[in-house]
Amino acid sequence: MATADELLTDALRLPSRDRARLAHELLLSLEGRDADDADAQSEWATELERRAQEVISGKVKLVSVDDARRAVSERLEHVRRER
Repeated sequence: MATADELLTDALRLPSRDRARLAHELLLSLEGRDADDADAQSEWATELERRAQEVISGKVKLVSVDDARRAVSERLEHVRRER
């Protein structure tokens, strides 16, 4: 059986497309596929659906990245001044 170092050496000789596929498969193998993972995915799907419905219904409004950054910077500055 080849060692991890030997496999890495061989993998680095592969064309970039094959290395990318191999890296992708290795990363997927690190993700848990147990019941907890399925529960977490289900909960995230529910949360994403809830948030999307809030936007669609007009309950919440989207802001631009620039506006969000500006608001966060202003809030941080306010907190720093109060210390």
